[in-house]
Amino acid sequence: MNIRKYIVAFGGILMFLSCATNPFTGKQTLALVPNSQILPMAFQQYNQFLGENKVVKGTSDAEMITRVGQRISKASERWLNANGYAGYLKDYQWEYNLVEDKTVNAWCMPGGKIVFYTGILPIAKNETGVAAVMGHEVAHALANHGQQRMSAAQLQQVAGVATAAAVSGKDEKTQQIVGTAFGLGSQFGVMLPFSRSHETEADRIGLQLMAIAGYNPDEAANLWRRMKANSGGQAPPEFMSTHPSSDTRINNLTAWAPAARAEAKKFGVTTFK
Repeated sequence: MNIRKYIVAFGGILMFLSCATNPFTGKQTLALVPNSQILPMAFQQYNQFLGENKVVKGTSDAEMITRVGQRISKASERWLNANGYAGYLKDYQWEYNLVEDKTVNAWCMPGGKIVFYTGILPIAKNETGVAAVMGHEVAHALANHGQQRMSAAQLQQVAGVATAAAVSGKDEKTQQIVGTAFGLGSQFGVMLPFSRSHETEADRIGLQLMAIAGYNPDEAANLWRRMKANSGGQAPPEFMSTHPSSDTRINNLTAWAPAARAEAKKFGVTTFK
């Protein structure tokens, strides 16, 4: 039994079933789970989360989160309309909430449901830093990364079952070796790189959106310098992580900033906050 064949076959299935093209990336993406199923579930889970956590309302910080979110989502709509994708956002229900929590994080659910934790605000430092985070989170929703992750997880399960069936007649030790090899191979060779590619896509798309919204794209790299300093260098090796390293992100964002400025100029934006 050559477990590599199953990993390769798994990758082949991913490619074969890639059938939706995303306007922001130009790539075909996994869409095994339809948005008609994903979005209602995401909206319900988001509302449940808000009901179970302390949502900050009426403060200058909460108002800033909403203001930045609206500017970034409006920038995405302008970009889509200008590139022939009017109506792409028809099923989105944008919502931006600040939640009292010391965790340094923000996230976005499919369909545009965004949460910022108060713990990330000191590192964001200012409105432009918030825009860098917001652009990244909005980009996850626009690129349908949630849909792709769910689809990939389904395929990983199918491939796991197929691998187990292929060695079902072998001795127990062989089954254990093959099962472990498949688990490690699919995780480190497929799923983690898949996740890191999403984060990189969201960084690039988000950088363009924040620039079109009038925020200085140079601040995104500065944000990640502050994130790196806040972490104290405590991060797993990149190949073991769902996210690119801080250094990789800083380098990428610095290199992409001129292109983001050029994209913003197409929309008449030449000065930045």
